[in-house]
Amino acid sequence: MPSGGPAAETARAEIRAIVDDKGHAVENARRAVDRLDAAFADGSLLRTPALGAMLGDLMVALEQDDGQKLGGKSAEAARFILRAVSRELDNA
Repeated sequence: MPSGGPAAETARAEIRAIVDDKGHAVENARRAVDRLDAAFADGSLLRTPALGAMLGDLMVALEQDDGQKLGGKSAEAARFILRAVSRELDNA
């Protein structure tokens, strides 16, 4: 059963705003992960198995070596995964 109440709705709205932001996809993904982690930690959203899997995939896309800038395939993967996260938020 999805989380309800004002805190859950606020978290969903904030995460979707980050996903829809026109900034760089990799930076948006990092911001979205931070906001999701905060929502899970404070109990406003529940971590669904699907969200857990998506976040795992997203973290792989965001991995980088020291000094390496992410772009190209990492950015495209981040955009794709963030769209899926946005859809799954209604179940969290």
